[in-house]
Amino acid sequence: MSEEASDAGRFLALVAAAQDRDAGLTSIQAGLLVAAELMIASDSRSFARALGIAHALVLRELNALAERDDTLEIVKRDPRTMRAFYRLAKS
Repeated sequence: MSEEASDAGRFLALVAAAQDRDAGLTSIQAGLLVAAELMIASDSRSFARALGIAHALVLRELNALAERDDTLEIVKRDPRTMRAFYRLAKS
């Protein structure tokens, strides 16, 4: 198994674990949390590109997650590119 496949498998396992802990998370929301925790992506466009999903979908899920609870916070927005920068909320 290649390292890339192994990394992808680990990422998906962590996403599934996050959803097990919080059944209200969508897979994209759980992915955003895992990506922030592992420092894989800290902005919506990078996350969308890494996973091959539409940026608009990521933005919708990111906004919903940021409004839902205090686990993740949006720290900056770029009005030109619509990119939103995020991080895990400080506890």
